[in-house]
Amino acid sequence: MKLVIGGSSGFLGTELTRQALLNPAVTSVVALSRRETPDIASDSSKLHSVVCDDFENYSDSVKAALENADACIWTIAVTPSKLQIVPYEEACKISRDYAVKAIQALAELRKDPKGPLRFIYISGHMSFRSPGELPEILKTHGLRDYALMRGDAEVQILKYAEQSNGAVESCVAKPGLIDVPGQERKSIPGVPNIYLSEAAAGLLDQAINGFEKDTLGNDDMARIGQKALAKQ
Repeated sequence: MKLVIGGSSGFLGTELTRQALLNPAVTSVVALSRRETPDIASDSSKLHSVVCDDFENYSDSVKAALENADACIWTIAVTPSKLQIVPYEEACKISRDYAVKAIQALAELRKDPKGPLRFIYISGHMSFRSPGELPEILKTHGLRDYALMRGDAEVQILKYAEQSNGAVESCVAKPGLIDVPGQERKSIPGVPNIYLSEAAAGLLDQAINGFEKDTLGNDDMARIGQKALAKQ
């Protein structure tokens, strides 16, 4: 399997890359990021680090690297904590538009498909697809528009697959707070936690073996990830 990891140099992307390089089912890892992805495994022969300067208009070299991918896990987004330093329009572009562009480009760049492209979009526990679903706490903390924007990204990603006549399968993953064992657990009322290794293992399992369903909640990711890690 040729796997693209969008945002490979980030927190979750780094762990995904590490686990993918160790997984025998993955034959090639395209690590797509704004900066070089470091070698993080004893055998990095499967790693192809691709630096992308423009996620809305891929260069020819980036397109060549993405050609004939079997699956993609897309982690690139602006988190709520960064909204104070990133203008909202830029956050929309990074969190939604880049992902929509990615699924479209990857589908178009498949010259010899041997099955559907699997695309996983990492959203968040507090993202919602309609205003009626929004909890009051998001409105009081000024996150209404952000939560709906992430929900809109989910809708677009799922809709693209639905309209692809089977050429693309998409999945939305909605983790809560991602923790690292040995470090103090984060805590936000109403938001669940998941360990980094579990989140990455669950996502990788779904990319390789197919989607259990089109939307995975935090508990789904933890359950699938724990099972995958136990097999290792």
